[in-house]
Amino acid sequence: MAIEHRDATGVPYVCKTRFQRLSNMSLERSHALAYMLPAAILHLAGGGAAKVRRESAQEGHLSRGDAAGCGPFTPLPAGVSAGAWEEPCVGAVDTMMSIRQRKGVRAADALGDGAPEPKLPSEGRASRRFWKILSFTVGGAVALCAGLLTSVYLATLHENDLWFSNIKEVEREISFRTECGLYYSYYKQMLQAPSLAHGFRGLMYDNKTESMRTINLLQRMNIYQEVFLSVVYRALPIQKYLEPVYFYIYTLFGLQAVYVAALYATSWLLSGTWLAGLLAAFWYVTNRTDTTRVEFTIPLRENWALPFFAVQVAAITYFLRPNLRPLSERLALLTIFTSTFVFSLTWQFNQFTMLVQALGLFALDSLGMLPAAKATWLYSIQVTALLLVCALQFFNSMILGSLLISFNLSVLIARKLQKNLKTGNFLHRLGKLLLHLLVVLCLTLFLNNMIKRTLNLRSDEHIFKFLKAKFGFGATRDFDANLYLCEEAFGLLPWDTFGRLSDTLLLHAYVLVLGVTATMALAAALHHLSDSPAQGHTGRCAVSLGPDTAYNLTHTVAFGALALSTMRMKYLWTPHVCVFAASGLCSPEVWGSLLKVARLHTPARVCVVRRAVPLLTLLCLGCKFWPGVMDELSELREFYDPDTVELMHWINSNTPRTAVFAGSMQLLAGVKLCTGRTLTNHPHYEDSGLRARTQAVYQVYARRPPEEVHALLRALGADFVILEDSICFERRHRRGCRLRDLLDVANGQGSMMDGPGENEAGLQPAGHPRFCEEIRRGLPAYAALFTRVFQNKTFHVYRLQKHVAGPPAPSASGQTR
Repeated sequence: MAIEHRDATGVPYVCKTRFQRLSNMSLERSHALAYMLPAAILHLAGGGAAKVRRESAQEGHLSRGDAAGCGPFTPLPAGVSAGAWEEPCVGAVDTMMSIRQRKGVRAADALGDGAPEPKLPSEGRASRRFWKILSFTVGGAVALCAGLLTSVYLATLHENDLWFSNIKEVEREISFRTECGLYYSYYKQMLQAPSLAHGFRGLMYDNKTESMRTINLLQRMNIYQEVFLSVVYRALPIQKYLEPVYFYIYTLFGLQAVYVAALYATSWLLSGTWLAGLLAAFWYVTNRTDTTRVEFTIPLRENWALPFFAVQVAAITYFLRPNLRPLSERLALLTIFTSTFVFSLTWQFNQFTMLVQALGLFALDSLGMLPAAKATWLYSIQVTALLLVCALQFFNSMILGSLLISFNLSVLIARKLQKNLKTGNFLHRLGKLLLHLLVVLCLTLFLNNMIKRTLNLRSDEHIFKFLKAKFGFGATRDFDANLYLCEEAFGLLPWDTFGRLSDTLLLHAYVLVLGVTATMALAAALHHLSDSPAQGHTGRCAVSLGPDTAYNLTHTVAFGALALSTMRMKYLWTPHVCVFAASGLCSPEVWGSLLKVARLHTPARVCVVRRAVPLLTLLCLGCKFWPGVMDELSELREFYDPDTVELMHWINSNTPRTAVFAGSMQLLAGVKLCTGRTLTNHPHYEDSGLRARTQAVYQVYARRPPEEVHALLRALGADFVILEDSICFERRHRRGCRLRDLLDVANGQGSMMDGPGENEAGLQPAGHPRFCEEIRRGLPAYAALFTRVFQNKTFHVYRLQKHVAGPPAPSASGQTR
């Protein structure tokens, strides 16, 4: 006698009586044994032991064992992703057989056999524990190896590209270009200080980074990592064996191991198999051009911060898994807070990155796809970490006026104001959602505006000017905004990026996984909007998307949009593309959905395909890219910049230690690192006063009379000015984007731009020739104020005459003060 039942999705299935199951026991056991051998082979790559299946009366979603063909139907709790469960085939077979043995004994009792019921055998439980330990050990070892190999690979590329171990110390320091050299100079300064106390005092009362000003570097810049490394280096007995520069760069390359391990862990958590983590790490390396630039910009702030951001994403992914034990949840929260804090402490643009992250969390929270309590924890951690960093940076104004703090506070306030947001029918919930968005937006703008007005904050105004001009909200002649707009790094993502991602099969896999997951997310979101918890479940959702998968979906979409609009932001997106694509290729949900659409779905096929496809992909990538990797490792180059080396030697030998130098931001960072001289300006651009200084110094490349340029430079205390032919006669940028063109436009004098093209309306002819060109001629008006003391093929250094009577110093825009 067969009894028909229906599962949570409405599909009928047949439950046989106890007598019929007993009569078919031997046949079922033979089938189970047939599954055990191939399942055991696949299990090692699948990772994790079988969890005991849990019955639930809530709306049904198949567990991973069912999707993979490893067991009978078992519904999971609503909202639980199958990716959160690890149920490999061999463990499921053990569970199935032990359950059937107990049922068979109960059937014999019903027949009156009278035999005592045996106890639950421990062999299946021990087997599952063994597989879990073995899989975790192997997966962890592979993660460690992948991280260390990536670190060694990148360090070797850096060594081979510069011959870093053989070049002089000054050449090593020059190789830290632009702001990288500025940050490294503080590490060097701390090591050269007589004591740690003197070092800290020198950073807190610095008068060499900006002439005629004393600034607190710990407040202005994110250099606690340099301070920490200098303290550790002085404390450890390694000075005789390891040079300071190697201790510094090896730390950065070591963080790349942490980075890759975190990407590996995130992919493993999403898919349930460490095979996905291995594929993600492999993609990260083969797409190195688009995933990292650490090998040639080592001290850059993002190279310190992004490994901890990846750790934070992995911890959030784990935290959003359902049914966590209290201890596991607390450890996840601690990891999230620690990684968020370190990430915020090491990068000045942390607030903008976490704002994008918070917007994704807000979207999921509003749609009911994220537990409200966990979302509140994440909002609170972001604000707390940022405020703690603000305190450590002596209440940095850029942090206090950040949109992130205003937004997160607005979300928490709006949630208190709007009760029962997730109740009602579809139209009511949609209306409440739109009202909620409006309230949060208005409250965010109000709070941010009030904070900035109260504290008179202007640190980040150049970023908003840039965004306004970039997205077409009016043309601008602002020098700072145009300086960003004309840089390739802040333009749109080039099309050749997609070609490189396609060559490694990453883009194809990503588009496939993104399409399937986004479809599932849309269906789940519509279900949540139309099904009110307060009114009971009025419908059934055929698909389910766990909070961890939903978060990573919004993460990749949000940062993908950011990368498409600004090329420099691709380093936040492409590593997560590797994670998302790899986890999707190993996901039973993705393959189950695709095979159902193709009408080829069987549990066994899903179980095989989700392991066979990533293995074949790894094999293909290995065969294709292994020769190229070997060629890269065997290609040897050498650092060569004799003009800059000659300039630094001359400055050290022929100028006093107290001399003040003016010049381009990029060059002056190297001057400070290699010579220790005082600067008028530098590349850390997040200060309104510094931006004004930089524009004033750059007038040496504008059409200004020598008297005005001299007055501007002397007002900043400059003793020497360095002119670069590569800027004065620049041809790298298009017309209108060369530095001299930006200065002319900002000064209202752009009607005489050289090169083909039309001039902007409203600009006036300049009354003077370009300063950097005319000073080379040695005319009396210039020679009376500037004396050339050094020149080579690239640089010209002029000493300013100090005692010259003349008109008051004009402003950078040409107005007399």
